[in-house]
Amino acid sequence: MAGKLRGKVALVTGGSAGIGLGIARRFAQEGARVFITGRRQLQLDEAVTSIGGDAAAIQGDSTNLADLDRIYATIKAQAGRIDVLMVNAGVYEFSMLGEITEEQFDKTFNTDVRGLLFTVQKALRLLARGSSVILTGSMVSIKGFASCSVYNASKAAVRSFARTWIVDLKGRDIRVNVLSPGYTDTPGMSHFMTEEEKAAAVATVPLGRMGTPDDLGKAAVFLASDDSAYVTGIELFVDGGAAQI
Repeated sequence: MAGKLRGKVALVTGGSAGIGLGIARRFAQEGARVFITGRRQLQLDEAVTSIGGDAAAIQGDSTNLADLDRIYATIKAQAGRIDVLMVNAGVYEFSMLGEITEEQFDKTFNTDVRGLLFTVQKALRLLARGSSVILTGSMVSIKGFASCSVYNASKAAVRSFARTWIVDLKGRDIRVNVLSPGYTDTPGMSHFMTEEEKAAAVATVPLGRMGTPDDLGKAAVFLASDDSAYVTGIELFVDGGAAQI
């Protein structure tokens, strides 16, 4: 099979829906052997069918360190290594300052910061020389949207991780980059935005539309492939220009 990721082993956490699924599909289309993770087995099974090829799913929660150990043990046994680590699992909840609860803060940072950190750290022994680590950020890392302070801060932390880890990993030839979506049309988007709110958001996007999971998938392929062999530590915004104005 031809493709920019031919012969590579890729793991996409949170790969059963939305942006993660779009990325996993693109990775498979470009020839990668794809593993996805998620918390719900039924959704994982449906995603594997959608991805096709020799995709495989491993049920697990990225905030559970024992689950991460089991996920990596499975990949080691089945594939021996990881060439592309796409850390996409995340959550978001919104509250204005003055209404933020301890539970909301802990849930967001436990998944989007702590879970991401240990997902990468525990993968280090499997990451091949020349491998690519891609962290899902967000345009909110540089924007100040109302009701989003906890989520925004979590994504700013992700951006900071990438800058630091490229120094920590110096000499291992492992690249770390951040892929930051803007407004993206996913099933999750409909849970917290009405059609009117979506239309208002699109009006702020220079390209005049929402992104799609496949838009993110195409950009992720660039960061995963040898096309970006001299690219590390960046934040690539896939946002239709929304964060740039």
